[in-house]
This record gives sequence, structure tokens and C-alpha cells, in this order.
Amino acid sequence: MRQSRRIESLGSAGLVRTQGMGADEIDLRSDGWVVWGSITAFFLLSLLPWRLMPMAPDLLMLVVVFWAVHEPRRVGMFTGFVLGLLIDVHDAGPLGQYALTYVLACYGAVVLQRRLLRFNLWRQALHMVPVFVLARVVTVALSALVSGTWPGWAWLIGLALVCALWVPIGWLLLLPGNRLASMSASTE
Repeated sequence: MRQSRRIESLGSAGLVRTQGMGADEIDLRSDGWVVWGSITAFFLLSLLPWRLMPMAPDLLMLVVVFWAVHEPRRVGMFTGFVLGLLIDVHDAGPLGQYALTYVLACYGAVVLQRRLLRFNLWRQALHMVPVFVLARVVTVALSALVSGTWPGWAWLIGLALVCALWVPIGWLLLLPGNRLASMSASTE
């Protein structure tokens, strides 16, 4: 009985439940239709033939990794794996190449997720550069090993475009959630 009073007193002192340091923007969640709608739209965009050019940016990887950072409860490595397998099947290339790329990129995003949410989109993009590079280098090296030919360096242009597009695409993806948050803040 004496121990339960102590726990209650700790609860009333605010020691049991911790709170963040003014991270109001982190608590904003996007609607499911925005998350899955954007993933579906970029998946359909990735089925177009322009993506097969070596210097084309992998926009589906960008969107999946972006949502893995901003909505980790909805999008994660499993989503990246499934979408990567679907892209592999569509391309009729080595099965698992894009799945490995997306899983590695999502893993890097999950590892850096708590740090990335403290930064704006520009700094997030700078933190994601090594993640995108490492994920793509591993799969390009494995693909070159399996096929016996080096694909060249044009894929670096696509990778640079993915890193550069983090900010505008991220801004567009967060726009509906920010609009709804500003509407609810103005009504209070």
C-alpha cells in the first residue's frame, strides 16, 4: 500500500510520463489516404518506361523512404520490400535488386528517423544522402557482379536527383497535413 502511494506521487510529479521538448511538429500525422495515395501514385509513375533510363531518379524509393521517416507506423521496411519486388517483377531483372535497395534505404531511414524529425527538409536531405548512396551502391555492385558488366556511372545522376528532390517532394507530401493543422489551429 505504501509503494502504490509512492507511484502515484511520482505520477503527479510528472516523472512517470515524459514529454518532448516542444516537438509539436513531430506529433502531426498525415492521413492514411495521403500516405498510401502518394505511394500508389508514385508506384504507377514508376511503371512508365522513362524510369528505365540509367539517370532517371527512383521516385518510388524517395516516397517510400520519406514516409518511412515521417510515418514509421504505416510505412516501413516491409512496404519497401513488397514495392521493390513489384518493381523487380515489372522490370524482369534480377529478382530482389530493387527490393534490397528499398529495404536498405528504409532501414537507414528508420535508424535516422528520430534525428531527422528534428530537422527541416533541407537538413533531412543532407542526412539522407549517405543512406541513398549506400543503398544504391550495394545493389549496383551486386548487379554488376551477377551480370558481369559494369552499368557505368550514369546512375549517380539519378541518385543526385533523388537527393535533390527530397525537399520539393517532401514539401508536397506534407502540404495536406500542414494545411489541416493550420485549419485546426485557427479554429481553436
